Amino acid sequence: MKALPVLAGATGMIFVGGSVAVSGHLTDAPVHTVQALRYAVACLLLLAWARAGGSPVLRPRGREWLWLLGVTVTGLVIFNVALVQGSEHAEPAVIGVAVACVPILLAAVGPVLEGRRPAARVLAAATVVTIGAMLVQGLGRTDAAGLFWAAVTFGCEAAFTLLAVPVLGRHGPLGVSVHATWMGAAMFTVLALTVEGPAAVTRIHRDDLLAGGYLAVLVTAVAFLLWYTCVTRLGPGRAGLLTGLTPIAAAATGVALGGPLPSPAVWLGITIVATGLALGLTTRPATRSRPVVGAAPEPAGRP
Repeated sequence: MKALPVLAGATGMIFVGGSVAVSGHLTDAPVHTVQALRYAVACLLLLAWARAGGSPVLRPRGREWLWLLGVTVTGLVIFNVALVQGSEHAEPAVIGVAVACVPILLAAVGPVLEGRRPAARVLAAATVVTIGAMLVQGLGRTDAAGLFWAAVTFGCEAAFTLLAVPVLGRHGPLGVSVHATWMGAAMFTVLALTVEGPAAVTRIHRDDLLAGGYLAVLVTAVAFLLWYTCVTRLGPGRAGLLTGLTPIAAAATGVALGGPLPSPAVWLGITIVATGLALGLTTRPATRSRPVVGAAPEPAGRP
């Protein structure tokens, strides 16, 4: 197991999990406007990091525009819309369970995008992690519309990783993060002006700015960079196991903010997630097989 990539991915997922409580402070804010500002600030921070480190941000070319556009539209825009719409028809746990199923999809599809066959042991580990994450998250009430938006959330969460695989080789984690954030800022700006109007900026309060700042710095600029670094080093299949840490981080944040201690079912879920991580991340990467016909080429520079 490569410790640094695992630590990077785990840290990114912990930041994402902690954002659940923070996002709750934005329920009365002009959401699209806050999101536009969030991604704009994150992009500026990433560009500053690139400049300080002397890392060039390459201009996309050809089909790369489509891959990056797919990452942004699904993983940033539709994902956030699905969260808002889904919350009106389903309890948060329903959406959380949908996201908890992502490791299985990443373990099955991710290696194919790299020209490899899925590893049976990683698939088994992903199933274990998903079961544990579901126990941590719990279940909730919903209706048909809630189930639909939960499915959309599941697909978008997976697409955020899978659609980035073909462009991570040339652009790297930093380049993909920069392009995703400026595209996200542009799209949310259009949504904000259309839905909320230019005056929405005046309805943003101090608490909204603090919550948006946390989302921009830790959940976007830092977490994006850490996550894509993990995906580049471990591959989407094994990296996807770490998404099981998100509900655990959310539960821990709730306790830190004064919530009740976890129930026995949550502790059992945490144990199962840890078991799945140990099963999937302590194995040696599978031997590379012949690339699948028509699959995207494996990112360059991968160890």
